[in-house]
Order: sequence, then C-alpha cells, then structure tokens
Amino acid sequence: MKQPKFIISGGGTGGHIYPAVAIANELKALYPEAKFLFVGAQDKMEMQKVPQAGYDIKGLWIAGLQRKLSFQNALFPLKLVASLIKSFFIVQRFKPDVVIGTGGFASGAVLKVASLFGIPTVIQEQNSYPGITNKLLAKKANAICVAYENLERFFPKEKMILTGNPVRQDLLVSADKMEAIQYFNLDPSKKTILVLGGSLGARRINQLLAKELEFLLQQNCQIIWQCGKLYLNEYAQYNEKEGVQVVAFIDRMDLVYAAADVIISRSGASSVSELCIVGKPTIFIPSPNVAEDHQTKNAKAIADKRGALLIKESELDQTFEKVVTDLLASESLQTELGQNIKKLAKPNATKEIVQAIIKLV
Repeated sequence: MKQPKFIISGGGTGGHIYPAVAIANELKALYPEAKFLFVGAQDKMEMQKVPQAGYDIKGLWIAGLQRKLSFQNALFPLKLVASLIKSFFIVQRFKPDVVIGTGGFASGAVLKVASLFGIPTVIQEQNSYPGITNKLLAKKANAICVAYENLERFFPKEKMILTGNPVRQDLLVSADKMEAIQYFNLDPSKKTILVLGGSLGARRINQLLAKELEFLLQQNCQIIWQCGKLYLNEYAQYNEKEGVQVVAFIDRMDLVYAAADVIISRSGASSVSELCIVGKPTIFIPSPNVAEDHQTKNAKAIADKRGALLIKESELDQTFEKVVTDLLASESLQTELGQNIKKLAKPNATKEIVQAIIKLV
C-alpha cells in the first residue's frame, strides 16, 4: 500500500492547533512514511507552533470577521478569494488522500477546495456550539467528529461520530500528587487552587485574582496562577506573597493538575476536555468575547450535568466569594463535581478520530 498524504488545517488559537497536531501524531504512528502538510492563517500562532511540532505548514491570507465594523471586515471578501485560490494550488500540488479540518477560517478554504476535487474531508468540531466555518462545510464532509452530544441541529446525524477532543498524552496517566507538591514547592497541609487563563492569559480572570487574592489566602489556600505571557509583567509582583506562584505558562500540566484541589478556568474546548480527564472540582469562568459565545455553552454543557460550577463574568463581583467559600467548605460537593466531570471524559478521542480518517484513505 502506498503511504497516504494528509492535509490538516486549523488554527488561530491553541484550541484548533493542538487537536490538529495530536491527530497528525496519531496518524504518523500508524503510517510512519505518510506525508503531512498543515495549512493555517499566515499571521497566526500556528505558523510557529506547527513547525515546532515537526510539520510543514503553508499560510493563507485569511482572518475571521470582527464583531465590530472595521477595515479588516472590508478586506474579508478579498482575503477569502485569495485563500481559495491558494488552497486550490496547494491541494492540486500535494494531492492529499484526506483533508482534515479542526476549525478556523483557514480550514474552511482548504476543505471547500478539497470537496470540489472530490477528496474526502473530515471535520473535527471541538465545541458544543459549532463555529460558522464547520457549519458551512458540514454538508460536503464525509465524517464529522464531535465532542458533545445533541449537535443534530447543526450537522447531518448520519455523518456525526461522538469522539471527544484530543488531549495531551501525558494527562492520560495520573501523575503522583506528592511528586507534584514537591515539584511546585507547595505546602501539603493547604488546599491548592489552580487558576488557568489560557496560554495568552485572560484579562478579567487576572483582574479578579488581584482583587480576591487576600480572600483566597484567608481560606488556608495556596495559589498557582497562570496569568499568560501578555500579563506577566503586570502581575509578577504577587509572587512576593507567601503561598502565591504567578507564572506566564506551565510546562508540566500533568503535575500541576495533580497538585490542584480546585481549578478555576476558562472553558475553551481543549481546556474542558482536559479537565474532564483530570476529574477535579472546577469553576468555569467563560470568556464572553468569543464567536457564538461558545465558551459559555461548553461550560453549561458540563455544569448542567453537575460536573462543574459556572460563573459568568458579569456575575463575578456578586457571586465569586460565595461560590468559592461553599465549594471549599464542602468535601462532598468537591467529590461530586470531580466524579461527575470525569464521567464525561473521552480519553480515546484521538484514536477514534484517526479511525474515522483512515476509513477514508
């Protein structure tokens, strides 16, 4: 059998890039001689992250529509046409056996062209509320791998496969809590609160932590606060407080999850999938500034099954302290949330997505 060729497209955020790389790695394990080409947006983070993972990437001149009127929106039709033309030449030259899209406008152009050539396409939808790109591509796709139930109103039911989202392989093996406590130099007699705002950080969560830090420390807690690289200079001063560690980025996510007793996090699709695997009591604070408010919908899908607590940004000042106090005071609530979120985990997601892909090769 000839070694297959795969084009994988997705980007703009880590939530689209990480699943794309995980799928490529799993395919490579099955087909060591396979050829891979990534396609992304030329000025987005995938242009650095994908080569770091060892794969070639081509960039398209494309960007999403802004929520407000802007010059960038006026350029969108031109960018779309340019991206479709470039995608035509990329697909024609590379001649892939399957094209996989993990979301973002770059994947829209490539999958559209692939379907025109009659090349099989697979969509990997991470969110509980699909983005416009994947909704438009769904009719022509051969398979749609989803992470949430009840998406029939967006996608043809016969094409959907409930797989979950790919997660980091190191999270599939539980790290040792004592090793984690030593690694982060924590006090084992105190509860550890882990605060995650994503790799770039979350302004509102950082503002909240700065305001509520004394309150949290008074609960006999210690805090690992991932503020994001954009905000480190602003918040590094809090490292001077005993029991507080402020970092831009965390390399050992397996250990930090093992150390955590309670997690406060945004609810992007990748984060939610990881936290389901981890199975710790979690408070989601969704970003309201994302397309179709999908973070709120992701968090609500978990909270509705008593798998996490949900606080909207607009309600933080009124409810944050009460929610945290009630959670820390109730071991039974902590146990219930941890057990319920873990029931929603899909640890074999990457393998199941790849099985759907190889059926089309």
